[in-house]
Amino acid sequence: MSAAPTPAAAGRPARTPRFVITCIGVGLLAGLMSGLFGVGGGTVIVPLLVLILGFDQRLAAGTSLAAIVPTATVGVISYAVHGSVAWIPALILAAGAVVGAQIGTWLLPKVSQFALRLAFVAFLLAVIVSLFLIVPSRDAVLELTLWTIVGLVVLGLITGVLAGLLGVGGGIVVVPALMLLFDTSDLIAKGTSLLMMIPTAISGTVGNLRRGNVDLLAAVLVGLAACTTTALGALFATLLDPLAANILFAAFLVFIATQMTVRAVRSRKS
Repeated sequence: MSAAPTPAAAGRPARTPRFVITCIGVGLLAGLMSGLFGVGGGTVIVPLLVLILGFDQRLAAGTSLAAIVPTATVGVISYAVHGSVAWIPALILAAGAVVGAQIGTWLLPKVSQFALRLAFVAFLLAVIVSLFLIVPSRDAVLELTLWTIVGLVVLGLITGVLAGLLGVGGGIVVVPALMLLFDTSDLIAKGTSLLMMIPTAISGTVGNLRRGNVDLLAAVLVGLAACTTTALGALFATLLDPLAANILFAAFLVFIATQMTVRAVRSRKS
């Protein structure tokens, strides 16, 4: 009699052509969104892995975080070419986020599937609201003061926890926060966010690998596919009106949040 599968193993789909094609498709979309909005792509990767391939929520979160590493790296290079990366603030954010990511991955296996899904939906709704509170500016810069540094460390810590727990790189938190709380331009916020994500995602992935919450094949397929469209998304970001970009992103998140809510309710009833 074989042993019962662990939660992580139970949520792993079969290695079929559909699995490979879906992972590549998810990566292409995630890369475009990553470059365009300065996010790691977790808001795309996590729900699509859950909704299309039937991933366990924890496994989707861990796989997403691993795929974000190469995606964010390409994104940083794309924004750096245009001078839209605040290097020192990004390192400060990363210092707090690396610690937070370990906390998040430690909490991940201790939280129920239903609670994780609802938390992810609530998180998306908060981001949607924040997108309409921000009036992006291309002229604003991020000035370092004592209070700014403290604020960046705290923001990084919170971002890291969410990264490890929800499988997002943190850009979905950092980009709106830098624009709303630190009066940073939208392009600098996006480039800085992507740089901060790299050590954050690596830290969280190490923790997730130890706990069996990463599908390595899916992470490789999604991550490599995302790298091919991230630079294109970053180019669109420089051409698209920032307010229009916010509206488009909010519409996409509404769709994702709706689908995740329906799935959470159905799983609760089953």
